Amino acid sequence: MKDLDSLAGVVELRHGAGGRDMAELIARLFVAAFGEGGEEDQAVLALPPGRVALSTDGFVIAPLFFPGGDIGSLAVNGTVNDIAMGGAEPVALTAGFILEEGFPLADLARIVASMAQAARAAGVRIVTGDTKVVERGKGDGVFITTAGVGVVAGSLSLSVRGARPGDAVIVSGTMGDHGVAVMATRAGFDFETEVVSDCAALNGLAAALLAAAPGTRSMRDPTRGGLAAVLNEIAQASGVGIVIREAAVPVHPAVRGACELLGLDPLYVANEGKLVAVVPPEQAAAALAALRAHPLGQDAAVIGAVRADPDRFVEMETAFGGRRMVDWIAGEQLPRIC
Repeated sequence: MKDLDSLAGVVELRHGAGGRDMAELIARLFVAAFGEGGEEDQAVLALPPGRVALSTDGFVIAPLFFPGGDIGSLAVNGTVNDIAMGGAEPVALTAGFILEEGFPLADLARIVASMAQAARAAGVRIVTGDTKVVERGKGDGVFITTAGVGVVAGSLSLSVRGARPGDAVIVSGTMGDHGVAVMATRAGFDFETEVVSDCAALNGLAAALLAAAPGTRSMRDPTRGGLAAVLNEIAQASGVGIVIREAAVPVHPAVRGACELLGLDPLYVANEGKLVAVVPPEQAAAALAALRAHPLGQDAAVIGAVRADPDRFVEMETAFGGRRMVDWIAGEQLPRIC
């Protein structure tokens, strides 16, 4: 299979037909990168004691490559983070690929290598998967679906229903980096300072937070819909209100400038390497210190608090001293962002 050996060819329908060409694609690309056997249709795992956490996610981002990552690292980190936000330690992932006929094998190899690197960094294995090929014009290069399994130790229980009046609301860093980086690449914008996606695996950061603040009520990663969506999800599910301070929400100056130029609100722009935590007030200082001590949480900040509110409103105290509603996003602000 000369074209695959040299990675100078393209995906062809025969690569998804179930024959020798498909077997060689799987063996020489996926198995070689992920280090797992490709002979079986399933993976048999030995899991440590505890409750099992499962998650699955699909990734259709455009463009496939962007500053700070690509669809491969995003597919791994996105599912690792969904598992970690439940307080679980991610163990293994599966990966399903839908490839379009004509997609360059060199680009596919680059994506697969990125996935393997992200998995190693997160301490997880990609243990099994699936590959399908669709006709030219029927896809968009490559779509990836990943599923993950993790283990929750002890009696830990995190939920969007757990917020209580008086709790502190903490973010682990600057908001909007991923969405602006992808949008800028897609549109060909050239800002004075490059905006880089925050795409990263958060399981280590989440573990540090939970060790310092074991009473943590809830953790979420603010992806589509951004910080505003997560806060509204928590408020609605917990039957509470949330008030945040505009001055306390960290936003990179380049991201803020890009949002102002494009008429976007950083609160609604996607992130792929940040978490939002609701923590009892007496553990907020310890939680903040633990986050700031981790490389991925150096810009962590307490941005507000939970309050009793039967209307379940999310509000922001503005820099001018007033308050404004932080409602759910209306429509699709930035499509194909993850």
